[in-house]
Amino acid sequence: MDKYFVPDGVRLQVAQSRVTHMAIGAHQDDLEIFAYHGISACYGSSTNWFAGVTVTDGGGSARVGAYQDFTDEQMKKVRYREQNRAAEMGGYSLQAQLGVPSSKIKDSRSSSELVDELEGLLRACRPHTLYLHNPADKHDTHVAVLTRCVEALRRIVPEERPSRIYGCEVWRDLDWLDDECKIALPVDEHPILARDLVAVFESQVAGGKDYVRATLGRRHANATFYQSHNVDTASGYTFAMDLSPLFVGEQVSMQDFLSEHLERFKSDALGRIQKFDKQ
Repeated sequence: MDKYFVPDGVRLQVAQSRVTHMAIGAHQDDLEIFAYHGISACYGSSTNWFAGVTVTDGGGSARVGAYQDFTDEQMKKVRYREQNRAAEMGGYSLQAQLGVPSSKIKDSRSSSELVDELEGLLRACRPHTLYLHNPADKHDTHVAVLTRCVEALRRIVPEERPSRIYGCEVWRDLDWLDDECKIALPVDEHPILARDLVAVFESQVAGGKDYVRATLGRRHANATFYQSHNVDTASGYTFAMDLSPLFVGEQVSMQDFLSEHLERFKSDALGRIQKFDKQ
């Protein structure tokens, strides 16, 4: 299976050179769930182009029904085809599938080759906007992929890094983030495309996970519950945190970065109780 897929057939170097928005995710279908803001911004545009990077090989997914007897190798092929089909539907500039086993991503001693490859992709594409997993995600592979992305980005001088780096929600939403730190990305354009880009991963939806309704429902819930005293201004949001502090000056660790957000949440929640509970 080829590592790179360019839907409109131009040379890979051309596809890389036109990229404006990029997302790097762990699994096939992660990009379509957390980076739809970038996909939508580029869809049908003559100036914006989206690049998707899927890191894992797709072999360890849950499966029932029609896929219950599929081997890992068969599932890898199915998920590979589904991801490239999403790239076609979304009009991506390119889709990369790196095919790295999760175990290798999680092991810092064996992940240097992946970090090299991620650095190379970031240098070749030079996106101005980058969508990544966030450090509060509860899926180990998502956090491991984020960690390797941070390692790669820290090798790149500031002026060549993306100007916007978002940590986005998949396995655990970001509704708990302090509103001053929360980035609300509107995702209500091209609603049919939004649905179809998740539904195309039929092996996952039919395999026991209704990601279509869950993804669209979360986006709508984010919009409605975002601000209690304001009317909705969009029908869907994905929430993200700004990851740029990880790359400024004396670079803060991801643990300290996340701890600061958690302390803000703790202070807000306890402070609200203390205003009314005098016991």
